Amino acid sequence: MTLTIKVYFDYVCPFCFLAEKPLQEAAAGKDVNIEWMPFELRPYPNETLRPEGEYLQKTWKEHVYPMAERMGIPIVLPRVSPQPYTHLAFEGYQYAKEKGKASEYNHRMFTAFFQEEQDIGDIDVLTKLAGEIGLNEDEFRQALVTRKYKEAHEQALRHAYEEANITAVPTFVIGDAVLTGVRSKEMLEKVIQQEMEKQPLHDAGEGMSCRPEGCE
Repeated sequence: MTLTIKVYFDYVCPFCFLAEKPLQEAAAGKDVNIEWMPFELRPYPNETLRPEGEYLQKTWKEHVYPMAERMGIPIVLPRVSPQPYTHLAFEGYQYAKEKGKASEYNHRMFTAFFQEEQDIGDIDVLTKLAGEIGLNEDEFRQALVTRKYKEAHEQALRHAYEEANITAVPTFVIGDAVLTGVRSKEMLEKVIQQEMEKQPLHDAGEGMSCRPEGCE
């Protein structure tokens, strides 16, 4: 029986980007289905963070950059200021998911923002990125302009906030196990194996993650 792994994430959370690689490595060759679940840390009209501010500068220096270096993942604090809202990127994700390109889309959003410093809150940028992974640019742009997937995205957020009670990202729901924060490939493999065998799992605690009030 296929094991479902749900990953709650936001495109502007660096720990979500860093969590992507070990998850893919841990899931490789296993009978698992990974579902990426939208979660907006600061939905409109909440103010988003500014990269030049003391908070992000300190968080990246003390936590993000050291972790990324250990993991061998290139990453930069994007100079897009203020940070973009992610609802349009997530509405684009709903389109990509319908076309069977959810994982490719998410990875391109992450690399565009955290490696190339592109503004993923801009429709022109999003459309270009969608085209790069083989999506129809005209259809994609029209979907964002008309807000075709607005309700689907809002429904996904209601699920995350109200039903799943997610408070931080990344959060992994692996079968019946819940883990918050970046985890190693080995830890994820262990949990996946235990859930596949339905063995009891002790609480593994929390790793580095982002919450609406900040990253830690």
